[in-house]
Amino acid sequence: MAFDGLTVAALTAELNNKILNGRFLKIAQPEADELLISVKNIKDQYKLLLSADASLPLAYITQTGKTSPLTAPNFCMLLRKHINNAKVTAITQPGLERIITFHLEHYNEMGDLCYKKLIIELMGKHSNIIFVDDNDKILDGIKHVNGLMSSVREVLPGREYFIPDTMNKSNPLEADYDIFSKHMADNGTKLSKAIYTSFTGISPIIAEEICYRASIDSDIPAGALTFEQLKRLYDEFSKLISQIKNGNYTPNIIYENDVPKEFSPVILTLYSDLKTEIFESMSEVLERYYSEKNLYTRIRQRSTDLRKIVSGTLERDYKKYDLQLIQLKDTEKKEKYKIYGELLTTYGYNILPGEKTFTTINYYDNTEITIPLDETISPIENAKKYYDKYNKLKRTATALLNIIKETKDEIDHLESISNALDIATSEDDLKEIKEELVLSGYIKKKSSEKKVKYVSKPFHYISSDGFHMYVGKNNLQNEELTFKFATGNDWWFHSKTFPGSHVIVKSENKELPDRTFEEAASLAAYYSKGNTQDKVEIDYIERKHVKKVPGAKPGFVIYHTNYSMAIAPKINNLKQIV
Repeated sequence: MAFDGLTVAALTAELNNKILNGRFLKIAQPEADELLISVKNIKDQYKLLLSADASLPLAYITQTGKTSPLTAPNFCMLLRKHINNAKVTAITQPGLERIITFHLEHYNEMGDLCYKKLIIELMGKHSNIIFVDDNDKILDGIKHVNGLMSSVREVLPGREYFIPDTMNKSNPLEADYDIFSKHMADNGTKLSKAIYTSFTGISPIIAEEICYRASIDSDIPAGALTFEQLKRLYDEFSKLISQIKNGNYTPNIIYENDVPKEFSPVILTLYSDLKTEIFESMSEVLERYYSEKNLYTRIRQRSTDLRKIVSGTLERDYKKYDLQLIQLKDTEKKEKYKIYGELLTTYGYNILPGEKTFTTINYYDNTEITIPLDETISPIENAKKYYDKYNKLKRTATALLNIIKETKDEIDHLESISNALDIATSEDDLKEIKEELVLSGYIKKKSSEKKVKYVSKPFHYISSDGFHMYVGKNNLQNEELTFKFATGNDWWFHSKTFPGSHVIVKSENKELPDRTFEEAASLAAYYSKGNTQDKVEIDYIERKHVKKVPGAKPGFVIYHTNYSMAIAPKINNLKQIV
């Protein structure tokens, strides 16, 4: 999700609500392109983070502090000189631009009342924090931009501050039907792109949302809209802009497989099939989104070595498994050799010496059959030769069936570990998965390594009817949940066909409602390798009927009677206990 104009509008409204008329108590510059400002209003104190990082520009209120360098940078020293203890008299956003301006008043050394502006521009690689006087003359910027770096605008002390031209984009807050239709007319680009390239502050995802609300394909050329479609599209565009004008925000994060996918100040109906979590403020959304996104990225990076081991072994096992199936198929001709042997034993006295084939009736199906012969040996010796082939292939088939089962069990085990890596949310989860790989012989344990202390906990949900539901994050947790945590009358859920988590519902000796059964089955489907399917078949049974297989891998169980249901892997409405 881009840090677009709608997000900035929601953030500006929040800042006006919280820090307007407050004072800048402390100004720090913990990073080269970042400010952390403590703001005190009448009742509360807030930390305001402003970052002009080219890869991730941000602005929000945070609870987290940062360590500042021992010697403050020049830009920070300049701000402290002029606006330490300055009063925030206004916080504005020009149009729907990705710009927030803090209007400040302070007293200089002579005791005169002065006015300044601190401006943050959240524009990707062009992001900057610029300090200007009351005549919009630049006093300094956290990044200096000279004429060699930009032909559009210099950011240097003494230069005039202005907002760069937005490539003929219109302000959506002022756009009426005529302006909107003019941008769409004869526009050959796809509809969603035509919207976000025509109006400031509109990101691609918001443009897609407008098209979705209007029930129009976002990929059609904008110029191909019918009058009725154009009117419907403008109506949805206008409704969204009115929502922004009225300050009607619903800060939220959209999750896909427990990973933050998007954030928005308005509800994105095009993601109605995904989990949406609503927050009280845009700052909370931004801080949570980027911290969770960073955590997910870090976990993915830390799990790279484990994934390589699992995927590499899986690839070899799949090749081995395919080859074994081909070999097993080759053994299917053993029955033919057995019949050859029987027929030659029964009718061989009719065969003349030197015959290369023998044609007779197969008494199993009354069809004519021709048997190849070795003319250098007798019919009985030919029969023995076919019996030998039959017995050899029979032994091979028996051995292959055992080997194939072992290979398939190893594939299932590795797939379950792969699923555990997909749902891991902490480094403690990764430690447990690594321990399982060590115990299974996929990783050699170093003598210096200490025994892993299990501190990772299963996912914990509450059903709509108030029952506690637990989801194992890996096979070691699955085993712990099923055989140590669960009691006999608790209910156990697991995907019938896909590797996945064990789900335990604590029944407390009560009868579970149908809705709780369905929600627990949804959890089992969601935390399985089948979570991209429309529906997943789930087996469920009372825990007392689930048995551990002696010598089996962790988490592998057997049961001989069960119930089943097919259910969609969606858990949007389930409450998770963190």
